[in-house]
Amino acid sequence: MSLPAFRAADPARTYYAFQGGWSFLSALAFTLNMVYFVKDVGLSPLQMVLVGTTLEVACFAFEIPTGIVADLYSRRLSVVIGFTLIGAGLLLQGLVPAFVAVLAAQVLWGMGYTFTSGADQAWITDEVGEDRAGRVFVRAQQVELAATIAGTVAAGLLGLTALSLPMKVGGAGTILLALALAVFMREDNFHPTPRGERETFKNLTNTFKHGLAVARSRPVIRNLALVSLISGLSSEAFDRLWSVKILDDFSFPEVFGTSDPAVWFTVFALIGTLLSLATSLVVNKVSPERMTALHPNGLLALLSLFQVAGVIGFALADHLWLGLVAMWVGGVAATIAYPVESAWLNRNVESRSRATVISMVSQSNAIGQVIGGPPLGALAGRTSIRTALVVSGLILTPIPALYLRLRPAKEPVEQPTELKA
Repeated sequence: MSLPAFRAADPARTYYAFQGGWSFLSALAFTLNMVYFVKDVGLSPLQMVLVGTTLEVACFAFEIPTGIVADLYSRRLSVVIGFTLIGAGLLLQGLVPAFVAVLAAQVLWGMGYTFTSGADQAWITDEVGEDRAGRVFVRAQQVELAATIAGTVAAGLLGLTALSLPMKVGGAGTILLALALAVFMREDNFHPTPRGERETFKNLTNTFKHGLAVARSRPVIRNLALVSLISGLSSEAFDRLWSVKILDDFSFPEVFGTSDPAVWFTVFALIGTLLSLATSLVVNKVSPERMTALHPNGLLALLSLFQVAGVIGFALADHLWLGLVAMWVGGVAATIAYPVESAWLNRNVESRSRATVISMVSQSNAIGQVIGGPPLGALAGRTSIRTALVVSGLILTPIPALYLRLRPAKEPVEQPTELKA
């Protein structure tokens, strides 16, 4: 079930290339998608949240099965399938401006995401080794941010023609990215179960049980899963409603002779990305030991405080630029935290169940978004978007304490023993 790599490339360079390519394409597709939902599709605040909930239900349904497939068969194959499905979903969303079509696109996009979630991190960790993985994640984050800048500018230019055009181009490009990975991505350090020994149902069950046992035995994994759950409870409403608040509450001044929301949302995204890139480069230069620390709980607690302040500050702001500054502060903190948390999680999981455990942590986020999104969307409809966003920020407040309560283990914790059929 693995794919032949006809011209295999260096794993780290391949990882930088496809993460950069995907960051460009995702910025192209998503910079203006919320404006497209409001202006062209005509979605209400509740419908906006339901679109996100549909996406997360798809992620919840497919996260574990696709993670197990990546562990048993081929992480490379899983990534290729994932980007193909993501591209198809983006194309459908851009081609058919209707609520039902947007919901169907979320299912395709969510299923595709779960094929890539965990598989890409597990693949590069196996190929370059656990000791080098942390540095690779940090460098990849910087490549992604630079590519995001280019994708954001491209989205703004294409959006002046039609709000749906960036999504169409992004979807087609993502499918081409999947084809390129099928040719260049190599997989040398993963050994799938031999065909003759595969008993599909039994192996899937055992791999899932082993991943669950690992998650239960490691305090770091348990806490990161809980952090992911709480983040999900909060993030669905904020991710879907921040653009509605801006479109409803503020007017845009003219720039270059136009006040088109496509131009201004491109500017907002571009400034946020530039700030994230600059901060990541400075922090990694000034304090690289904190970015690759074996137990970075203090740093993550501080960054999570900035994220809480960013959400609540944006919700309460009565001035456009004050609100945007608050949102950018939270976004920068999240950008710095992501590679640190990813490396920390990967160091606490063995190769055999790495993709499955990472998928479980991601699934916690999906569960939180499914549970938290609709009630906050309904709250926005019954009261105000500001109220829903404030509640969204308050939900995040336990996260700093969850990080701080973790202490480095005095002795190495043994992995659960091999589960027998």
